[in-house]
Amino acid sequence: MKSKLDLKFWLGVATSLFFMALLFKKIDFRQLGTAFRTADYRYIVLAVMFTFISYLLRAVRWRYLLIQEKAMPISSLYPATIIGYMANNLLPARLGEFVRAYSLARREQLEVPAVFASLVIDRLCDGFTVLVLLLITLFTLRLPTGIEDAAQALKGGGIVMFVIYSGVVLFLFFLKRHTIKTITAIGCLLKPFPKKVSEKVIPLLGSFISGIRLSPQKKHIFALIITSAAVWLFCVLPVNMTLKSFNIHLPVAASMFILVLLVFAVMVPASPGFIGTYHYACYKGLTVFGVPDTTSVSIALVMHGIGFFPVIIAGVYYLWKNNISLVELQRTESTP
Repeated sequence: MKSKLDLKFWLGVATSLFFMALLFKKIDFRQLGTAFRTADYRYIVLAVMFTFISYLLRAVRWRYLLIQEKAMPISSLYPATIIGYMANNLLPARLGEFVRAYSLARREQLEVPAVFASLVIDRLCDGFTVLVLLLITLFTLRLPTGIEDAAQALKGGGIVMFVIYSGVVLFLFFLKRHTIKTITAIGCLLKPFPKKVSEKVIPLLGSFISGIRLSPQKKHIFALIITSAAVWLFCVLPVNMTLKSFNIHLPVAASMFILVLLVFAVMVPASPGFIGTYHYACYKGLTVFGVPDTTSVSIALVMHGIGFFPVIIAGVYYLWKNNISLVELQRTESTP
C-alpha cells in the first residue's frame, strides 16, 4: 500500500512541476509584483470568509446525510470537515476524505465505514451540482470567438462526468437494494484476480453499503438539494471576489466557468494541494477572457492560496483542540 502511495505521490509531484514550469515561462516577475501590490485585499478577505461559509454549509449537508445514523451537532461536523480539507492539502492520494470520516467517527463514536459511506454520497451531490453549473455556464455565458474547442472539451468533460457519476449511483442502488446478488456478481468479476483481493473487497463493500442510510423524509432530501446549491454558490463567490480584487470585472457566469475548469483540474493526479494543475487551469480559464498572462498567474496564485493556507491553519487548530496528531491521521489511509 505504501509503495503505491509513494508512486502516486512522485507522479503527482512530477505533474505539478510540469504545469508550474509551463505557467512561469509566461510571466514577467516585475509585473507580477506590481499586480500583487495593486490588488484590493478587501475582496480577498471576503473570499476567505465565503470559503469558510462553504465549509460550514458542507457540514450542514453532511448532517442530513448522516441523520439516519445519528443526529449530530455542527460543532462536531464542522471541525471534521475542516480537518478533512486540510488533509487533502497536505496528504497524497486525496486521503482527506478518509481523514474526515475518521475524525468524525472518533469524536462521535461511530463506525468509520458508515461515516465514509456518507462522504461518497456527499461527493455525488458535488458532482451533479457541478454538472448543473456547467450547463448554466454553457447556456448563459457567451465565450469569445476562437475557443470553440474549449467549449467542446467542457461539454465532453461534462458528459464523461455524468456517465461516471450516473454509473456510481446505479451501482450503489443495486448494491443497496440487491446486496447479495450484487456482491455475488462482483465476486465473479474478481475471480481472475488473487484470492486476497476478493477477501478484502467483499467484506469492505458489505460494511460500506450498510453505512448508507439516507433519510426518506422529503424535508431532508430538500435540505440536501438546497445545501448543495448553497455550497457551490459560496465556491463561486470567492472566485468572483478574487477577480474583483485585481480589478477584473467579469459576469458571475465567467467565475462559474473558471470554477468548473478548476474542478476538472483537481481530478488530475498532482502533488498534495493540487499545485500546478489548479494554477494552470485557472490561468487558462482567465486568458479565455483576455486577462493578461501576468495578471492571470497572480489571480491563480492568490485563488489557490485562499483555499490552501487558511484551511490548513484552521485544521491545525482543530487537530490541537481535538487532540489528534498528523501521524495519527496518516494512519487513516487503511481505516475504511
